[in-house]
Amino acid sequence: MTAASKSEMPQHIAIIMDGNNRWAKSHNLPAKAGHRHGAEAAREIVNSCLSRDIKYLTLFAFSSENWLRPRQEVQWLMALFLSVLKHKEINQLHKRNVRLQFIGNRSSFSQKLQENMREVEELTHNNTGTTVVVAADYGGRWDIANSVSQIVDKVASGELDKDAIDANLVHEYTAISEYPDPDLCIRTGGEHRISNFLLWQLAYTELYFTDCYWPDFGDEQFQLALDDFAKRQRRYGSHDNQKSMDA
Repeated sequence: MTAASKSEMPQHIAIIMDGNNRWAKSHNLPAKAGHRHGAEAAREIVNSCLSRDIKYLTLFAFSSENWLRPRQEVQWLMALFLSVLKHKEINQLHKRNVRLQFIGNRSSFSQKLQENMREVEELTHNNTGTTVVVAADYGGRWDIANSVSQIVDKVASGELDKDAIDANLVHEYTAISEYPDPDLCIRTGGEHRISNFLLWQLAYTELYFTDCYWPDFGDEQFQLALDDFAKRQRRYGSHDNQKSMDA
């Protein structure tokens, strides 16, 4: 069995899936091969979460800045999204009681892709197992600005009093407000930054960085991250001995 006990298991894990291109280059393969193998790694990690009864998994699939990548690479990424959203793949997750949700600015995606996203969300909406959130054309700054924009509209219409605005209210309008904030954020690929991912939600999240490229990140590497998390003492800004001091 796994080293981390169930009580030490994070309830919500967020992952920055980085290193597809460098993995492909290291194997003398085109970029699209890296993204294809990256999609297979994502499938394995979803299964890893299901087997461990981890309730929420948020995957950073496509950032707001990814539109700046070469046009051909973006086209391959969009094609990969469509292939993953095919009925066979989604139905397998649906049968396993997985709920799928997409967050981000969908307006830049094709109508076909937007329709597929809506269909997947509607199909799996009532599932009660693991929730898999896919962040696509997502940015943490966009998320916060979008939240503020909605609040401003409600204040302007008289639905909200400006004096009611506080951190809790801003949180209510962010993309994944219905779920608990991530306990653990994993980034693969060797970089040590969060790259505009869930800026609001990661305030007290434990961060885990690994040099492993995303296509090579399987269940064994996932367990290493969980074991590391189990050793952490989460203080949320308090001191180690604060409880004894307050007693």
